[in-house]
Amino acid sequence: MGKTLQKPILGAPPEIAADDERLVQQCCVGDQDAWNKLIDRYKGLIYSVPVKYRFSPEDAADIFQSVCVELFTHLSKLRKIESLRSWLVTVALHKCLHWKKQQRRQIEFDAMAQFTGEAMRVAADVLSEIRREQVVRDSLERLSPRCAELINMLFFEQPPVPYTEVAKRLGLATGSIGFIRSRCLRQLQKILQDFDF
Repeated sequence: MGKTLQKPILGAPPEIAADDERLVQQCCVGDQDAWNKLIDRYKGLIYSVPVKYRFSPEDAADIFQSVCVELFTHLSKLRKIESLRSWLVTVALHKCLHWKKQQRRQIEFDAMAQFTGEAMRVAADVLSEIRREQVVRDSLERLSPRCAELINMLFFEQPPVPYTEVAKRLGLATGSIGFIRSRCLRQLQKILQDFDF
């Protein structure tokens, strides 16, 4: 199991890739639920690209929508579903550069060239960070739903959810949250090790 999951290059774990293929096939015959699930799975990945390039939340949301439209348009033409993540990141990067180009049409050419050069220089770092974030998202999908929800509330929601609220949402005693959190983090650490993270 560890060998098949090592060093993902934005590739999905086998079971997620298989699920992606099923969802894409269902999307191609007009299944709205499948489309919603596919977008829900990759919204964090898509949105992370404009965020890394420091677009405003409004522009990042527009770029996200633009990538989703591109995906919808090309869904039936996708040949390698296992490359879906890389395709989404590539499209998002192109949209970011195009968006910035549109915003800067009034600015002299040198300023645009400078942005493009800077964007290309940071692209490798951005891609590496995006990959790491996607590994974490994949790992959270492998946790039990309760552990995934607890970790999301404690570490990903802003501001972090207090223990009392976590306990209330999960139907647990407040005093047990620390113990359960530790157990869930150990499980997450093991999954991340499977990904050679």
